[in-house]
Amino acid sequence: MKNFVAMLLFASVFTFSTIQAEDVVKEVVEDVLEDKSLDLGDKSSATITGKAWESLNAKKYDVTVKYANACIKLYEKEAVEMQASLTEPVDSSDKDAVSSKWALNDVGTCYFILGQALEAQDKKTEAVEAYKQLVKKVSFAQCWDPQGWFWKPADAAKEQIKTLELEAADDE
Repeated sequence: MKNFVAMLLFASVFTFSTIQAEDVVKEVVEDVLEDKSLDLGDKSSATITGKAWESLNAKKYDVTVKYANACIKLYEKEAVEMQASLTEPVDSSDKDAVSSKWALNDVGTCYFILGQALEAQDKKTEAVEAYKQLVKKVSFAQCWDPQGWFWKPADAAKEQIKTLELEAADDE
């Protein structure tokens, strides 16, 4: 009987925690969708990532940060699940297989874009954190280069982390 009560209590706490987590996710998603300063288009991760790239290229760094964070907030859960389903990155020669990991790829790319925008704003500590989140959570992400190949944002992020940490050490 004692074990049954403990199990029932655990199940109740787990259910309550799950409901709370779902409420938090719903609240974050609603906040992103209600931000009228962003044009999220069809709200797909590809559209939002494209807008993050466009704003980065236009040197509109505050907007870039908003778009990158929107994609991360909306799709990170699914991206992390896709990452967990893999033991290694998808073979980049199989474009369809890589594309099937859309959330993983777009969230990873947005972490990289976020790091780039923060670097451009001289927010190096925050940039390093964005890059570290990319490496930690979605390291198998791949990004299509318009010149015709996939590249790995996590590899580029690792290089940026080294560079920024060396610069910080030199400044001390």
